[in-house]
Amino acid sequence: MPAEALSILVLFCAVELIFSVKRKGIVYQIFNFLFSFLLFAVTLYYAHFGTVPTYVVLSELNQVPQIRASVNALLRPEQFLYFADFAVLALWRTVSLVLARRKSRRGGLRFQTAEVKPLRNGRIWKLSVAVVMIISIAISVVSVRSGGKVDNELFRAEKIGLLNFQIDAALRNYEEKKMIAEGNLQETKTEISDLQASYPYRDDSQAGGNGALKPQYFGAAKGKNLIVIQMESFQNFPIHLSVGGQEVTPVLNGLIKEGVYFPHVYQQIGPGNTSDAEFMSNTSIYPTAAVAMSKGYGNRELPSLPRLLQKHGYVANTFHINNVTFWDRNKLYPALNFDQYYDKPYYNNDHFNNFGASDEEMYRVGMEKLSEIHRQGKSFYAQFVTTSSHSPFIVPEDRRQIKLTSDLEGTNLGNYITAVNYTDYAIGKLIGQLKEANMWDDTMLVIYGDHFGLQPSDTSAEEIKSKLGIPYDNIISRFNIPFIVHIPGQNLGITSDQSGGQVDMMPTMANLLGISLNDEGFTALGQDLLNIDHNVFGMRYYLPTGSFFNDEILFIPGQGFDDGSAISLDTLQPVSDFSSYRSDYDYVTQLMKLSDEYVKLLPKRH
Repeated sequence: MPAEALSILVLFCAVELIFSVKRKGIVYQIFNFLFSFLLFAVTLYYAHFGTVPTYVVLSELNQVPQIRASVNALLRPEQFLYFADFAVLALWRTVSLVLARRKSRRGGLRFQTAEVKPLRNGRIWKLSVAVVMIISIAISVVSVRSGGKVDNELFRAEKIGLLNFQIDAALRNYEEKKMIAEGNLQETKTEISDLQASYPYRDDSQAGGNGALKPQYFGAAKGKNLIVIQMESFQNFPIHLSVGGQEVTPVLNGLIKEGVYFPHVYQQIGPGNTSDAEFMSNTSIYPTAAVAMSKGYGNRELPSLPRLLQKHGYVANTFHINNVTFWDRNKLYPALNFDQYYDKPYYNNDHFNNFGASDEEMYRVGMEKLSEIHRQGKSFYAQFVTTSSHSPFIVPEDRRQIKLTSDLEGTNLGNYITAVNYTDYAIGKLIGQLKEANMWDDTMLVIYGDHFGLQPSDTSAEEIKSKLGIPYDNIISRFNIPFIVHIPGQNLGITSDQSGGQVDMMPTMANLLGISLNDEGFTALGQDLLNIDHNVFGMRYYLPTGSFFNDEILFIPGQGFDDGSAISLDTLQPVSDFSSYRSDYDYVTQLMKLSDEYVKLLPKRH
């Protein structure tokens, strides 16, 4: 595209003006390799995330070695074509060297030519290059400014080019820092509150016209322990699914019969993936989408569920079998104010997968630590982050709990079903241990998926529909995750039709635990799903900024609202007339901007 070509031309001109003739060759080779690697990384990133990474996101490539198996699953032969020119150049140089040697041996004729002073070594060449560079920069500046009006990252990157997109990201970061420096946290909290009050989350007729209706189920689990299980790559479609006459998630299905199940909840994670899901479920704040929240905001004092529960005498611990430095959790967990984290050194490596220890091993250690707290007569909040269902979904033969049908055996879909089935099985083992320790009746259990597992490039919607006999959409069904709450001593058996996102989980849990966020002065960007009639929430990773869910549709913008598209959450079919949802688009776009402003204004930890 012209914009991209001009930005590359600027770099070429810079090389011509800065470096001597002797050094230009090696500089161009280095530039060629770096740009090829950049394109390779961006292509791979887009294949997984569906968005164009900024320089900030690309700086997190140091996380790749720890998810090598997942990255390998994304690799395709054609992606290495970016480096094909190196092979061509190597071949050309080899052939040239061979021909030169043969010619030298034959005593080839040498022709003398008049010595001509290269134009590029002269002032005219330098001046010409400088003029071209200035013109290219000027046009690139215009291009970046024109793209700045487009919120959709994909459209913006396509319009201004990859390199200009990075410049645009730097300018946006600068403007945001300037805005934050001049901002006021209390004013932003007030703006959020006023904006949320303008949206009809609850019907006035039910709330007596003033929204003062007492929350349903408030304090239903007051004083109880809280265990939250964040399930890796766990989509909603395996719930209530049977394969070959076997339930894929029998344990979760049993919990649903007794608890509260939200089948219309969707992921909202940013570039931090699993760590962003942890961030949201504990803070009810949107990820900024510019950087993993653990990396960008791990130095903040985050308002969080652990802080709220600690005020009520709870001990808050978190469990993850990877190194705590993975995705900067060594920063995130103190920011959330967990009392203790238990990472890789605490577990015996039973070599379940590339991450190491299995979910069963994680729960074994977890039960040891929680039993100690229980014996001390203290309440606890325990967060478990599972890994056994992480891509590429390989479960050891001796740990598999389900027998696949012949058409699923050996497929990515079959591997996924086997992995989520094991995740379900391990949760059942934890529940059994809680019952044996007489802790089950004093514990509220919350379970949800962090993000999707199946990539359309690996497992098509058609394959899922034909082999499992269920409706499935590559966008809506992929981002749909389960959210299940089991309250001890209450046989509720509620399946809620209310749509929601990961920012809604923390307010829902707080309500059940008898904690009023209003009384605590806590700013939540999400809603208590048990006490709203309508909802709208945004998503801006894997989908472009401006995308949102409400109770009826998923909306995806184009360059703006008018050229966007919508899909029905019920029928999974396109919605042609979505004009009535413009107010939702304007509302959620403003809400996410305020969320960004809010988290950036939070005080840094001492």
